[in-house]
Amino acid sequence: MKPILIFRHIACEGPGYLRDYLTSRDIPFQTICLDQGEEVPDNPSTSSGLVFMGGPTSVNDTVPCLEKELKLIYAAHQENIPVLGHCLGGQLISKALGGEITLNPVPEMGWYPVTGYDNALSIEWLRDLPEHFEVFHWHGETFSLPDGAVPLLQSAVCKNQAFILGNSLAFQCHVEMKNNMVQEWLDVYADDVPEPSSSVQSREQMLDKLKQRIQGCNLVADVFYDKWISMVKR
Repeated sequence: MKPILIFRHIACEGPGYLRDYLTSRDIPFQTICLDQGEEVPDNPSTSSGLVFMGGPTSVNDTVPCLEKELKLIYAAHQENIPVLGHCLGGQLISKALGGEITLNPVPEMGWYPVTGYDNALSIEWLRDLPEHFEVFHWHGETFSLPDGAVPLLQSAVCKNQAFILGNSLAFQCHVEMKNNMVQEWLDVYADDVPEPSSSVQSREQMLDKLKQRIQGCNLVADVFYDKWISMVKR
């Protein structure tokens, strides 16, 4: 099996729980550390799937590695190679496939519930999950749905939290979280967090019942990762 390539934009937003998921299932993967100057390949066919993680950069910024990632995602989609994106990664998928990235009505940061859409694909993907479930959020921008994309998840302040288009799965929210990541983001991005509001939790709220929340988030990730991995050629 060719390795799954995971693209990291900043050290604190690595694959997280996805690394544990793949390791426990003996699925080969390689992390491409763009923050350390590693290059985006030109050809997606050297991998069995592509994963794009989060980061502080806007997809709308003119950054060479982002432009290369957009081209790689488009090429992978054309070749039916599965693509998975988390937050910035989900926005990259949207833009590469014809969507737009704009400011969300409000920033969304912390533990907030999401719910599925009333469409056949969303119902199928979420059948092993409760009607509402909690995941982690950390974004000020959001993506639109490219033509043909089917929405899977929404939250109270962000209507596009996940979509599927062919073999491409894009998240606005974060299902890849581990305990240490929440604490680290609060430290690394301390100056970027707005004052607490109805859509932005305080530091104390984000860290409250963290172990329990991470366990729940991992179970959600398992459901989505299982379905995405089923599209990856072994």
